Amino acid sequence: MRMTIFFAALAALSSPAAAQKPTPGQNDPSAYLRESGLAPDPERVRAAIEAAQASPLGSMENPVRVGGPNGERGYIARLRCADGLAPRVGNRGNTGVGVFGTIVDVYPLDCGDAAPGRVNLVMDMYHPSHAETRAPSGFTLQR
Repeated sequence: MRMTIFFAALAALSSPAAAQKPTPGQNDPSAYLRESGLAPDPERVRAAIEAAQASPLGSMENPVRVGGPNGERGYIARLRCADGLAPRVGNRGNTGVGVFGTIVDVYPLDCGDAAPGRVNLVMDMYHPSHAETRAPSGFTLQR
């Protein structure tokens, strides 16, 4: 009897209907924050964005704002070192909660002998409506 119940439960979990239901925030990290009630207050975020502009772009004090992991990868793919080549990209890591109240990621970038050399680029992927058009100091951004 127990085996019958086990296999029935397994069949239900592996059904196409169960497999098609996305996890909240799977494609949009900001949706997960909203749906879970963890989204930061929009007014506080606006004030933090204004204050962050005084710090270098890509720093802990002013992370590059993008939409999701694809936004992070897309932005990095457009970065160019002073020699015109793309930087080598290391493994992404989390650095905790950033100035906008969300988790930020850090990407080690290495331009070798070209400026800016080795830098850690800090990014915040919880800004789906923002498309950053500026490059961090020492880099250019391909269009």
